[in-house]
Amino acid sequence: MPERHARFSPSSADRFIHCPPALRLGEEYGPEDTSTDYTREGTEAHALCEHLLRLELGEASPDPRPTFRYYTPEMEEAAVGYRDTVLEIRDSHPGSELYVEQEIHFEEYAEGAFGTSDALVLSEPEMFVIDFKYGKGVPVSAEDNAQLKCYALGAYLVFSPLYEIKQITLVIYQPRLNNYSSWSLSTETLLIWAETVLRPAAAKAIRGDGDFSCGAWCRFCKAKAVCRKRAEENLAMARYDFARPETLEPDEINVILSKVDSLISWAEDIKNYALQQALSGAVWDDWKVVEGRSVRRFRDDAQAVQTLEAAGFDPFEKRMKTLSEIEKEIGKRRFSELLADQIIKPTGRPTLVLRTDKRPEITTAALDFAAQSQEDSEYVD
Repeated sequence: MPERHARFSPSSADRFIHCPPALRLGEEYGPEDTSTDYTREGTEAHALCEHLLRLELGEASPDPRPTFRYYTPEMEEAAVGYRDTVLEIRDSHPGSELYVEQEIHFEEYAEGAFGTSDALVLSEPEMFVIDFKYGKGVPVSAEDNAQLKCYALGAYLVFSPLYEIKQITLVIYQPRLNNYSSWSLSTETLLIWAETVLRPAAAKAIRGDGDFSCGAWCRFCKAKAVCRKRAEENLAMARYDFARPETLEPDEINVILSKVDSLISWAEDIKNYALQQALSGAVWDDWKVVEGRSVRRFRDDAQAVQTLEAAGFDPFEKRMKTLSEIEKEIGKRRFSELLADQIIKPTGRPTLVLRTDKRPEITTAALDFAAQSQEDSEYVD
């Protein structure tokens, strides 16, 4: 996979399409990508996916697992599931070709734009663009997905001289959320989108033109903590600060519900940004950096165990591992084979979500039943 980073990458497409000036504003705050435990874990999972697919293609591929820091049976199963999904798509279209970690370019629509697609299956007249998501925070949909459309556009530009591509299917495989999402569009529709949406948005972004806009695309923006537009939209919620809920109109409550998660996220971003600035020497008039609470621990666990056992104390307690711990240890497939008929799933607490959520709405009667079930479970000895 390429080490360099594109100014216009498929993963940032949703952001610069909706908020073109975010590109140049974000560049003032360092490189696009930041390394965290989550991104490093995802990188390792992708490397394992690539390795397994290349082995299936008969290619030489050194096993990357000995170098991993985050490897678990869950990662193995996720990668195997991804491999099997890709192969199933390929094998269900006789004569198709599979391309793994294919670098694609679409500079003619966005300056310096390129990326790497996880897997492409070319089967005239259809192309499949398959993307592996190891994250488990938010389900990702393939429908009208700007990132995958950029992969599809770049792949079309690379392969259209060799294949007649009339239909494109975008696929998201997100195993830790049991999320498989696919969406199809014609090549003509993709090219119209590239010409009428992608190209003008990229041109605005490179000039720093256009209007700032807030949404889900703010999540990975480097300037999200200092963006004035985002601040204005979230501070507009302050007018409800001292309003009693029963005095709000239904439409006002609806607005608050739609904004509250982004408000909380924005507030956390501001706090984290202010802390990092203070650690770098900035001084806030009303705030200071102090040492937070910490938890006591033994300097050396093994030595503490020896000391306690020598004094006649048993420092260990025996407990059954949690369901999730057992599943991670033995893998989902083996876990299901052994224990599928011994698992129950209590009714979850009712929660309020957007109507776009795929879960079915529960009725008033179901709400009463759920509340009673929860109450009963809290009093079980």
